[in-house]
Amino acid sequence: MEDKDYKVRLEIFEGPLDLLLYLIKKDEIDIYDVSIERITKQYLAYMSTFKMLNIEVASEFIVMAANLMYMKSRELLPKAQQPPDDEADEDDPRWELIRQLVEYKKFKDAASFLGSQQVKGEEFFAANPELPDLSAPSPMAQVGIFDLIRAFQRVLKRFENTTDIREIVDDRFTVADKIEHLLETIPVGARIPFESLFSGAASRNEVLVTFLAMLELMKLNHLQVEQESLLGAIVVLRPEIL
Repeated sequence: MEDKDYKVRLEIFEGPLDLLLYLIKKDEIDIYDVSIERITKQYLAYMSTFKMLNIEVASEFIVMAANLMYMKSRELLPKAQQPPDDEADEDDPRWELIRQLVEYKKFKDAASFLGSQQVKGEEFFAANPELPDLSAPSPMAQVGIFDLIRAFQRVLKRFENTTDIREIVDDRFTVADKIEHLLETIPVGARIPFESLFSGAASRNEVLVTFLAMLELMKLNHLQVEQESLLGAIVVLRPEIL
């Protein structure tokens, strides 16, 4: 079976505003200090990676990409061609985006708070509440699709300025083969850094196929991913299959 016929579908349950907030958090800046030029470049890089991985995104992602490119082009206009200062607050789409991000962040924070309160309430009213195991390790941060794409992009950067002839003439890497390879090389119960999955990769194509194999194994629950801290290093583990 040719690799081009092997499709790995990964659903995205978050929207374009989630991606923008993630990029802002990654850069550790305030929403009001966001650079349209920088965030547009990063956003389009994610869109390009989604396309490379055959990840289907909602139309809202494409609309947001168009809006960001429009705002970026507005900022490149000479001052004389920009709206007057007394109209800037109403006409500048950048501030409308910032307002959307601020309001959406408030909504997400409120939803997260209510969710945590519900969990606390369920634990409090449990018929047989269990005392927490203080010796157990603290839970790992949740790994989202944006974290995985970011880690994948970092690995791909190793091949940014290289031209690998093998990548053009040799298409020997398939997702099926890489799935078998990962299952053979990652023992049950093992925990390894995400980057180590690609330590032997010799081309962008091999990195791409290995990543797709990892995603497929995650869907089949043969691999799991955890994060040591928010936006921190990603760890891949192979759990025991009962």
